[in-house]
Amino acid sequence: EGMADLAEEVARFHGYNNIPVTLAGGASAHGGYTPVQQAERTLGALCRALGYDEIITYSFISPSYYDKIGLPADSPLRDSLKILNPLGEDTSIMRTTTLPSMLEILTRNYNFRNKSAYLYELGRTYFAKPNGPDASGAADEPKVLSLGAYGSGVDFFSLKGAVETILSGMRISGAVFEAETKNPSYHPGRCARVLLNGKQLGVFGQIHPSV
Repeated sequence: EGMADLAEEVARFHGYNNIPVTLAGGASAHGGYTPVQQAERTLGALCRALGYDEIITYSFISPSYYDKIGLPADSPLRDSLKILNPLGEDTSIMRTTTLPSMLEILTRNYNFRNKSAYLYELGRTYFAKPNGPDASGAADEPKVLSLGAYGSGVDFFSLKGAVETILSGMRISGAVFEAETKNPSYHPGRCARVLLNGKQLGVFGQIHPSV
């Protein structure tokens, strides 16, 4: 019915065994990981070496989670992307912070009477792009590394040691720690920001008792 059928007949009469074996032509793609993928794999390996187990949580959360972690009413983190047809209130917005997701899994482990838990997640957060000539209508989706732990031997200093190990393993030098007393999600006397050249890389500490 077409050229493909004719070509097949020619090849059949000539004999498939008489056709030499050759490599496929055209450009070939080289495998490998992108720099971002390599960084993520290194982060995961560092966390697992520290004894943390990976978790994967949903990107959809409930608006009530922001109240649970003590976010002020005027916090920019409350400006979440809303789902047009959510399955329910618990999955009606896209998260701007991974803290509630981590705390939910830690709580679940504690309620199952697990004596300790060491968890990490490299998860996305979602922010609406500002309107303008460069806006594509999509969201900014930065990935955030979250660590969460409880149990014997877990305190502010053990977590600080984990953060320092991760910074060192990612070849980030010059980072400094600064006391943080105004973050409503954390104990005001047991919380610190991680700064590099004046830019905040993250925050860690003991969760506020009310949270």
